[in-house]
Order: sequence, then structure tokens, then C-alpha cells
Amino acid sequence: MMKKCSVCLLILDLLLSCLPGEYANAVSTPIAKQAGNSNPLIDHHLGADPFALTYNGRVYIYMSSDDYEYNSNGTIKDNSFANLNKVFVISSADMVNWTDHGAIPVAGANGANGGRGIAKWAGASWAPSIAVKKINGKDKFFLYFANSGGGIGVLTADSPTGPWTDPIEKALVTPSTPGMSGVVWLFDPAVFVDDDGTGYLYAGGGVPGGSNPTQGQWANLKTARVMKLGPDMTSVVGSASTIDAPFMFEDSGMHKYNGKYYYSYCFNFGGAHPADKPPGEIGYMTGSSPMGPFTYRGHFLKNPGSFFGGGGNNHHAVFNFKNEWYVVYHTQTVSSALFGAGKGYRSPHINKLVHNPDGSIQEVAANYTGVTQLSNLNPYNRVEAETFAWNGRILTENSSAPGGPVNNQHITNIHNGDWIAVGNADFGSGGARAFKANVASALGGKIEVRLDSVNGKLAGTLNVPSTGGTQNWREIETAVSGATGVHNVFFVFTGTGTGNLFNFDYWQFTQR
Repeated sequence: MMKKCSVCLLILDLLLSCLPGEYANAVSTPIAKQAGNSNPLIDHHLGADPFALTYNGRVYIYMSSDDYEYNSNGTIKDNSFANLNKVFVISSADMVNWTDHGAIPVAGANGANGGRGIAKWAGASWAPSIAVKKINGKDKFFLYFANSGGGIGVLTADSPTGPWTDPIEKALVTPSTPGMSGVVWLFDPAVFVDDDGTGYLYAGGGVPGGSNPTQGQWANLKTARVMKLGPDMTSVVGSASTIDAPFMFEDSGMHKYNGKYYYSYCFNFGGAHPADKPPGEIGYMTGSSPMGPFTYRGHFLKNPGSFFGGGGNNHHAVFNFKNEWYVVYHTQTVSSALFGAGKGYRSPHINKLVHNPDGSIQEVAANYTGVTQLSNLNPYNRVEAETFAWNGRILTENSSAPGGPVNNQHITNIHNGDWIAVGNADFGSGGARAFKANVASALGGKIEVRLDSVNGKLAGTLNVPSTGGTQNWREIETAVSGATGVHNVFFVFTGTGTGNLFNFDYWQFTQR
């Protein structure tokens, strides 16, 4: 998002700029992710329907592009899902510090995404899922998405962040695909690649019976499907098979544990539900084949409203990262923090998932605390500024800075008192002697390097001069002292200008 998340934030910025100097230096407060917590994963923008890919020591989260919709008077509308035409991507090596990789402009019909949309036939991109498979000796990435409720498309790339192309230039799965008859909503794809390299795609949902389903239709929908993918991952083999998932509503998932296949999904909300199939929760079934049949086993994730308030739909993905199991899901914590009500706008969370010895899954304890940081961050490597654990009211945007990664982003919308922070940077016993940052500025300002909190020990201050414009990049360095051992590091931005003080591309410390 290229603007403040609400009119309230804009008003707050204006008020702060008019206050006396001693108040103008007050630091910005986080929206929903408090320092020390791991949830929500991000709060500088939204992200719904999350799906996880683990690759080369990182976990990548792909999300529908929830983005605020505004009335003509600037107030927030309820989410109509009209902005779900992109896929947001973030990644992490430690599950606390997340790198923002920007948006994949998926939908391209009717000039969507400013004419940059990749799938020219698609008007939307809902609920992405992704897999990697070696094709002709090279890792290839396959991103599946729903064209609203009408079909499933696929994009391909040579890296988890793109660039992406549309290999077949049409939908991969449509209502006319063999075996798809009876599916009410052809959406929510979940891709799974088995140990032998065979790919499978799960999709579907919805309740038959129109506006007045019978109890039988609520209970036995038979609208979920599984199909085998071709070796190229961009074709379907044979006919889709029906998954008889009780009270299935949407949100297919698949993972494999101890040789068993776990099909998981969200229960619907209507009809009379038995106690073991609660409305709006995530249930699961197990089987000995990825195509089924599957036997119902139980449920493991309550509707997020049970933990955070706000209710809404439930969407999840189960994944293994560094030999631990997790579930990523969405809930309305960020929008609720901004507006007092979620209004249907979702944000990603992760909590641990535990399989019992008998193969059943324990109920997930969803919370703000989230997971513990898995490894320390090395501050002596180049770190993208859009990699952070916590922030005080900044935004990210596409960057033209040279030498950056694919789909490089930078920090922007920086005002006096705003900040970003990373968790557990390990400076070692010798410590750091210098800090440098790549910045671009029309106004200039400062970056205060503080340890452990926004008001913590000041290790150094980098003066950011005007570089002649917000896209004229320059690397600036300053001395630092007292940065030894492991610390959360806060970069606090200060300045007297009333606009965006500067853009911030990357940073790096130098060892003594």
C-alpha cells in the first residue's frame, strides 16, 4: 500500500508535525505487532489466505492482496475483496524478521494492475498456493491462484520471488475440467508435491442448495476435489476425485506426516453442527494416498475470532520448517487495531502445530506471542531495510535502487519518530565499529541506532543528507560504539521536514 493505512494515521501525523519540539520527537506506536511478539507477521500492510513454501533455509508466505477500500469521504468500507488481484510475498529465515518482497501483479484482464497483470485472462487472484519442483534439472516454482470462484490459474518462475510468467495463458482448471461438476466455488487451490515428485492440486468448496440448503447439503457437500498434475505441473491428468469432507466450506490444505496424508479444510457456518465439527474451525482427515479416500479425524484451529475477536472466515496452511511444524492463518488483528472493527481485512499469523503420537493433531494455541526466533540475525551481512520484525508506522514500496534483489523494496513514508527494528542481531564479542545505510532523500534526516528498544542505548547516529531526490541513492556511513552481543536493534528516524524524510534501501554494520 502506498499510503497511510487510515485517515486516522494521516491526522495523527499532521498533529505531531504541529506540536512543540519536545513532543515532535515522540516515537510512533506500532499498529498491532508489539515489540517482542511474533504475531501478526507484519502490520505495515495486510495479507489474507496465507500459504507457505520452505526453500533454501527460508519460509516464504504468499497471500491474497487484502487492501483497504475507502468511501468518498475517506472512511473505510467493509472489505468487498475488489482489491484481490495481486499476491503479496514475505519471507524469513528466523520466523520473526520478515522481508517484504512486494506484490506479484497476477490478474491482467481489463488492464488490471495498471496493465502489468501477468495472467491476461484473469480478473482476480485469490488464495495463492505454491510449490517447487525440479524440471529438467532446475528448480521451478509454480504459483496457483483462483480467478475469484470461477477457476484456477498457474504462474511459473525460476525463483520464489519471480519474475513470473503465465505458461499456458488460460485457466488450468475450470468447471468443465473432468470431475469438477458439482463444485459450487472453484477456488482456494492447495498444491502438494509428494516424495516421488508427483504433484496434486486440491480445490473447491461452497454449499449446494442455493440460498436455502438442507441439513444434508450443509453436512455432506461433496464440493472439494483433488486432481493429479502432469509432470510439468501446468496440466491435469485424468479426472478430479471428490473428497467427502463433512461440513466442508473452503480452504483446502494438504501435508504429509509419518507417511500419512492430512487433508485439512474450513468447516462451514450453517446448519446443525455436531460437537466434533464446530462452525468456522479447521478440520482434518487422513488417508494413505494423496488422492484419498480420507477419514475424518478432528479439528485443530478454532476460528480466529475465538482468540482475537472479529470472527470472519478461517484460512490456513500447515508446513514444516527446520524440523518443526507450524500453521499459518489469517485474522483481523491489524484492521481491528486501526478501526476498532476488522471490517473483513485480514493479516497473517503463525503458531506451532503439534502432531500427537497417534497421528492426531493438538488444538493450536493461537496468540500474539507467536513463535520464538529460530536463529540470530547477522548484522555484518547486507540486510534489506524492508526486513524487520517490528515497525512504527512506515510503509514499503517498489525500489529502483541498484544492486537489490528481484522485486526489491525499500522503506518509505518515513516521518519524525517512525522506526523499524530487527530481532536478535548478534554483534559478537568484538562488536561493531561502523554502520552504513543506502538512502535517498530530498529533505534529509537522521537514523538513530538504538539497542533493545526505541528509547534504548544510542549506539550511533547516521546523518542522512539530501541526495537530490527520493530515487537518488547514496551509501552513508557513521561510527558506532557499544554494540556487542545479541540485541534487538531499533532504527529510529528523526527530522524536521513534514514530508517523507528519506527512503531507506539497505543497511550493514562493520565489525571491529
